[in-house]
Amino acid sequence: MKTFLGSLYHVFDMANHTHIIWCVVILLVMLMLAVLHHFWKNNVGKIRIWRFLCLLPLLIALVHFLLYVQGEPMLISVFLLLYVIALLPLLLIPFAKRKIGYRVVSVLTGVVSAAAGFYFCATSPNVFNFTRMSYTESFHALAEKMDETYVLRDWKGKDLAALEEIYMPLVEEAEKEQDPAKFCDAVKLFCNELHDGHIYVAANYDTEAYPSQLRQREYGLSMVQLDQGDVIAVCTLEEVQKLGITDGTVITHWNGKPIEQALQEDLPDQGFPVKANADRMGAMYLAGVGGDTVDVTFLDASGEERIVTLSDLGEIRTFPEALLAYTRMPVLATDEDIEAFLAKNFSIRMLDDRCGYLVLNMEATDSDLQDILAYLKGDHTWAREMFREKLRDLKAQGMEYLVVDLRNNVGGMDEVCCALVSLLTEEDWFAQGLGIRRDGEYICVSEHFVLGDGEFADLQVAALTNCNCASAGDGASLYLSRLPNVTLMGITDPNGCNQETGGMCMLSDNLVSVSYPVGLIMDESGSPNIDTDHTRTSRNPVEVRIPFDYDAAMRMFCENEDYELAWAVDYLEALVQ
Repeated sequence: MKTFLGSLYHVFDMANHTHIIWCVVILLVMLMLAVLHHFWKNNVGKIRIWRFLCLLPLLIALVHFLLYVQGEPMLISVFLLLYVIALLPLLLIPFAKRKIGYRVVSVLTGVVSAAAGFYFCATSPNVFNFTRMSYTESFHALAEKMDETYVLRDWKGKDLAALEEIYMPLVEEAEKEQDPAKFCDAVKLFCNELHDGHIYVAANYDTEAYPSQLRQREYGLSMVQLDQGDVIAVCTLEEVQKLGITDGTVITHWNGKPIEQALQEDLPDQGFPVKANADRMGAMYLAGVGGDTVDVTFLDASGEERIVTLSDLGEIRTFPEALLAYTRMPVLATDEDIEAFLAKNFSIRMLDDRCGYLVLNMEATDSDLQDILAYLKGDHTWAREMFREKLRDLKAQGMEYLVVDLRNNVGGMDEVCCALVSLLTEEDWFAQGLGIRRDGEYICVSEHFVLGDGEFADLQVAALTNCNCASAGDGASLYLSRLPNVTLMGITDPNGCNQETGGMCMLSDNLVSVSYPVGLIMDESGSPNIDTDHTRTSRNPVEVRIPFDYDAAMRMFCENEDYELAWAVDYLEALVQ
């Protein structure tokens, strides 16, 4: 019960208290209407007044709309439940003089409004409407609101007011030119300074008419950096192959600068929480940095340096192809893409006669209700039994060891993975705490544990992760890595974020919107769980770094092989010999 009440406290603390007050006011007015009806029901004149008073909640809702929604119609859906509650008193008007009818309708209205009010208050959105402001005004409002509500403001060690001063000139320039792309670029650079995988900047304008200066360009190749430091070309197109650059060609200079210098000076901050991940991914992003042309120096077949000029070919092709090969993350451009990706969640199969395989790309089940209840009580019993059934199925097929694929995990609720972890250990231990932030201090109000079941505690497991494994996926990487029978491995570390999302600022004309975390998740020491601080050092690095050499690159980018998965299977096979 302590965990449940603490979780509720956390949920209500995370909600927007301003909108809770509005909801409570509407509910109190409805209560007042019920009391007045009790005393006025036999007075014809007062009942006439009472009917007019039934419009008060709707009037309050209208004022709320004018203050918080006007200028951005899509926000109506965000506050729809509040407005529905305000409409409920209108149902009472026709029954004002009917004893039985009024009792039935008033009871139903009271129950529905109370339940809806409780739900709205628990989920009251931290969505802030600055769409009626100019570029500069909305950017200033963003900095102020994030300074107030961004849960990691203190942990990241960033002065948001100082960052605002740095990027405000870019916003002013964008405002002068009325260029939404420049405005969005300034907001992205501002947000990237926080290096938080949960901060997302959305462009809501015609990106073709207003191209971003931060956009990837297409020069006919992508690049990756090998463990030994060499940068090689991959995913090369015919246009650059004719110039002598093919997959595996070593690139020494980019736009006239040595590769390492170009990576330091020319590559915009991509906002990666973990600097080691940013360094490993840098060459891939650098391959899209430049103007209409770039000069590229490479080593030809004889080992001699040659310089060629590459032109921007327009449509981006190589970057998503390289990203898919490197991270195995498909492009989720359509609803069908997303459905196919999520359909693989919790899927199992045997990779060979001895190795089982479990995909965990999202910590969410098909039932929102059971996920929410598990979150509140800190234990997902349904997920535990689901995982138990799947592992028993693999065992029946001959499984001796297991690969859990966490790559590109988009998150959800940590309790889902904790249910899996509980089957792999006999011990009970602290997993995470739900916290609140008070005057820069973090206070844990609900402790959630891994409850050791141990049925598969003797199973050797390789957990595959990568830089796209974020949020509850990051939590899954951490909790699995704590087990002696599990090895966390990958070419890159997990993303480095684990807090709860929910904040959103919609800027001038909703050309740009910014999403960010507002709910605090804590570790046992009382610090934010997993998220990197100002040092950008991973707090959950892989235990075994999968080697990324020339052979690995060719297998990944030329043969389209899932090299990491094959390496994990070989690792387990050698381990259990």
